[in-house]
Order: sequence, then C-alpha cells, then structure tokens
Amino acid sequence: MSAHGEEPRFSVLEYVTITRDPGTQLVVAIGGTDRAAGILQTTGGFVSAPGPRGPYHRQPHSLPVDQQRAGATAAAHALLLAGVSVHLDPSLNTLTAPGGDRQAAQRYLDQLTERAHVAVDDREVATVLTEIAAPHEGLLPRLVQALTGTWATWTQRAEAAGEDPALAEQLMDTTSALARHSWQIQQIRDDATGARPSALRAPTAAPAQPTAAVRLAKRSATRGV
Repeated sequence: MSAHGEEPRFSVLEYVTITRDPGTQLVVAIGGTDRAAGILQTTGGFVSAPGPRGPYHRQPHSLPVDQQRAGATAAAHALLLAGVSVHLDPSLNTLTAPGGDRQAAQRYLDQLTERAHVAVDDREVATVLTEIAAPHEGLLPRLVQALTGTWATWTQRAEAAGEDPALAEQLMDTTSALARHSWQIQQIRDDATGARPSALRAPTAAPAQPTAAVRLAKRSATRGV
C-alpha cells in the first residue's frame, strides 16, 4: 500500500505513443528509450527519422495500410511485454473488433444527421457544417486526403506497369471537385455564423485545383519526354 499523499512517478522517456500523422498519413512513434527504439525497428518495421523536437520513429513511405496496422500492433505488444507504457491509436490496432471502426463512423454520421434535423438556428447548423468541412479535421477534408492518397498510389502503380492511368486521373479530377465543394461549405458555414457578411462581400474564388492534363504534362516535362 502506498503512503498517504504519495504521488505516482512517471518516466516520460519510457512512454511511447504510436499514432498516424494526419498530414502525411505516416504511422509514427514518439518517445521511448534506445531499448524501445530497437523494439520499434525490429518488430514494427519503424525507421529512425530526425524531427524538429528530436528524433522519432516512423514506418516507411508507401507501406500498405494493412501492413502499417500489423507493424504498429506488433510493436505495441512487444513494448508492453518489455515493460514500456504504450498508447496505440485504436485505428491501428488489428485486435479491435472487426467492423468496429466502420460502425463507430456510421454512428457519428447518424448523430450529425440528427443534429442537423433538430437545429433551430443558423449557428446550430454551422456547428454541423464545421464537423463536415472544417480544414484538416472535417469529414470532407479527411475524405479528400484518403482519395488523394488512393489516386497517387494508383497512378504510380499504373505508370510502373506501363498502363494507361486514365481512370486514376479521373479519380483525381473528381477529388479536386470534392475539395472545392468542401471549401464552399466552409464559406457557407462562415456566413451562417456571421463571420462573413455574405450580403456585403463578393464571393471569392475557391482554391484552384490542378487538372489531370496539367499534372500529366508536368510529369512528362520533368522526365524530359
């Protein structure tokens, strides 16, 4: 039994967080000692990388999602067995119940639909639109991010195999349109909160999105074709 008033002691260096970076979609591991670094590298396939606040670990680029999750889960369990405290992002845990993430996402969408249905004024509608289209963290920007990654890897695979990337480029055009719509919803949200008096301001243009033809032309020029 601990003494009355005694506080627990934590070793920050021993604590490891394994999560997915929202900007790059890379699986990263932060914290830990040299011993933890060795476990991350040998069990989870992580590599050391320099960071603005010191070195950290990440998985290799272009690693398939199923391999990302398998490596992150294996590393987390190996670290726990070694006595290291670990936080593993639930979305990376292969031992979670099948379909759990999908069911949670569906419940979240159902809740947004209900909140929109019972909204009594523009500000309550705006809170729903914020969840949908907020920069970086909104549903639509995250969907655009997923589609962009799909388009990029699809294009690379088609070009490496000498195949026509036309379908992948169609996906890129559609993703660009979705990004513009997400930006437009952000503007509607601002108008609904009164942040942008729409009656007094002319609408601004959405950020330009490159077309498939432009992207292909740039790649061809870079390769000297």
